[in-house]
Amino acid sequence: MDRVTMLNEILAHNPNDAFALYGLAMEYSKSGEVERALEQFTKLISTNPDYTAGYFMAAQTLARAGRIEEAKKMLSEGIASAKRTRNAHAQSEMEAMLGELG
Repeated sequence: MDRVTMLNEILAHNPNDAFALYGLAMEYSKSGEVERALEQFTKLISTNPDYTAGYFMAAQTLARAGRIEEAKKMLSEGIASAKRTRNAHAQSEMEAMLGELG
């Protein structure tokens, strides 16, 4: 069974499973399926707003797709999440990426 199938099975039983949503988004992102990846990242963030890595990886997906303004917005939201959760490492990574994007 491939990872996408396995993750979709988990989500069929628990649609808000943060690990499965993140994993599925990452699988789609790696395979270049930007819209499908972003759909999963959106579900992840809406149901788990403090899943800080989701913002960062969504921003990276957006940036790779040339959607820079959307990536910046996602990073700003991710930085707020990192501050809420006191995740200084994630906050600094996202601030650095935001700076690189201009």
